[in-house]
Amino acid sequence: MAAQGKAFQRMPSSVLYIAIYTILVMLGNVGNTAVIGVVGEGLLRDTGVIRSSDVILVNMAFSNLMVSLARNTLLVISDMGVEVFLNRNWCRFMMGIWVWLRSANVWSTFFLSMFHFQTLRRLAPAATNVLGHPGPPKSLVFGLCLIWSLNLIYSIPAFIFSKNGDANSTETLMLVSSTTRPLLGCIWDFPSAYSGLAFATSSMVIHESIPIFLMSVTNLGSLLTLYTHGRKRRAANKSQNAPVVTGIPAERRAAKVIFALNILFISSWGASIISVNYFNYNRGSSTQFLLIVARITNITFIALSPIVLAVGHRRLRAFIKSVLSRVV
Repeated sequence: MAAQGKAFQRMPSSVLYIAIYTILVMLGNVGNTAVIGVVGEGLLRDTGVIRSSDVILVNMAFSNLMVSLARNTLLVISDMGVEVFLNRNWCRFMMGIWVWLRSANVWSTFFLSMFHFQTLRRLAPAATNVLGHPGPPKSLVFGLCLIWSLNLIYSIPAFIFSKNGDANSTETLMLVSSTTRPLLGCIWDFPSAYSGLAFATSSMVIHESIPIFLMSVTNLGSLLTLYTHGRKRRAANKSQNAPVVTGIPAERRAAKVIFALNILFISSWGASIISVNYFNYNRGSSTQFLLIVARITNITFIALSPIVLAVGHRRLRAFIKSVLSRVV
């Protein structure tokens, strides 16, 4: 899928763009590392109870960090003028890794929303590892393993249909789940334009449209469940015989945080979907501008999600207050 003889297609890197993108990448790296460190330390230190929600948060932050380190950090280095071209085998390996990490990142984000919805429905505390039963529940471990293993299988075409380009290569196919511009000289190499667009379309449906739809449904279900529980709680205050539903304030705060994460994810990925598919199917006069939008929005969720999580997570808030008190 590479057309030879054209100038290497890359966005004109203005100082403002490089500054904004670099700040977002650094914010994502530092923020997600903090989430992994703070929440992960709590998981290791708490010997009596392991909160399943914290395990999911660490998994989501880990996937964010891996995407940022494996791709976004390299894009910053490329923007600064350092060009490195890999050979064919290394390009296939890196393209596969990029698709795998990006796709797993999407479903790890959805997994948090689905878990909270299930927790509200069964009205049970999101904690495990009560005496004699170490570790998170098997269903949680199975779900996380399923996310990473299925997305690894999905990424197999990237290990096959990609190759190394050079300074005269131009990208003719882009995917939100992997790339919005050539990096390290690696480009797609499908047998035909139709097979490339078929893979891009399946990627858009499987890893972009379906997760966004499911996130919207589960988040709406969580809000409706909280509304129902709130009515029961008000009824319990009026009648001594009515069942008492506890934990609503905490779950409401969690729902607000997850809702904010979903809105952030949908807005950032929605902009990327529009921009990248405009490039793949239209390529009109707005292509370059929309690709700039796609590159910024691709990193926005990774950069800002740790900040959103800190609003609703007690340990993260305490960590940030401790850091700020030392700095100030």
